[in-house]
Amino acid sequence: MNNEDKLNELDLLKELGNIGAGNAATALSQLLNKEIHMNVPLAKIVSFNEMMDLMGGSDRPVAAVFLRMEGELSGSLFFVLSLDDATKLINQLIPEKKISVEELPSHELGLSALQELGNIISAHYLTALSECIGLAVTPSVPQVTIDMVGAIVVTGLLEISQVSDHSIFIDTELTETTDNQIEKTKGHFFLIPYPDSFEKILAALGEK
Repeated sequence: MNNEDKLNELDLLKELGNIGAGNAATALSQLLNKEIHMNVPLAKIVSFNEMMDLMGGSDRPVAAVFLRMEGELSGSLFFVLSLDDATKLINQLIPEKKISVEELPSHELGLSALQELGNIISAHYLTALSECIGLAVTPSVPQVTIDMVGAIVVTGLLEISQVSDHSIFIDTELTETTDNQIEKTKGHFFLIPYPDSFEKILAALGEK
């Protein structure tokens, strides 16, 4: 059994994801002044083809926040939401400026809010990873894209796909409680390290 199989079997990636999700939920709760919980139903290592399938297929339109991983590890990150869920979260962040799904691709304030949301979630996941493996990792300035899954993946992985073909997939579920009503939003977090960084992550987590 190789390192990747061991990690999936021991569920260490899910544990790591839950730590990041818990920290991100605290930050979002403070930002929105509401009770927010995040959990990780699934976390595993997937191929790039599986990655597109998990996002709903290459032709599905989605909202994606893209960042680069910098520091002692290098690679790319995506936080992906359906257009409906992205719009729902944006309207929570800026309730005085309600927008529709149709307005989202050209709504500057809405895209800025989505960028900040992705930045918060990604930063907390990276902090959890950094603390777990003992290596300094930071996110770059995030970029927001509204496009088909295939276009987003091809553009974001154009460079890294020459040397790698696997991603760490962390399924993310946000639960918001308002006036005794519960709303759930699902997102997908993909961490795509360069091969040498992937080996560092696998080795560090495999020793836990």
